[in-house]
Amino acid sequence: MIEQRIIIEMGMGNDLHGMDYQKAATRAIEDAIRHSTLPIFESIGLPHTEMRVQVTIGVQEPDKIDTQALISGLPRGRATVQAVKGGLNIPNPETGDTAVVATAAVEAFLPSQKGKWKTS
Repeated sequence: MIEQRIIIEMGMGNDLHGMDYQKAATRAIEDAIRHSTLPIFESIGLPHTEMRVQVTIGVQEPDKIDTQALISGLPRGRATVQAVKGGLNIPNPETGDTAVVATAAVEAFLPSQKGKWKTS
């Protein structure tokens, strides 16, 4: 099936004191999806189940991310989450704390809509 990417949103999240990559990743995804709305579904009567959502999370220790838990927090679509090396760890030598910064790219894809509807 040919798909078309209909949106890509980026987000950033952090955990300032707990060095919790999962918390930072969750916040990054929430930040990304807060910036978008997809009225196309209601406009053309397309069910949200037609949308495939692909999330990429960047953190310094990707093996500490529970991707299945992040999938369960996504509001719509058939989702996959991949954790990759990225983001930032920012140590504070005075306190011993490390701030964790995660980045997220949330992409939504639909089956090709070519010829199915027109704008006027």
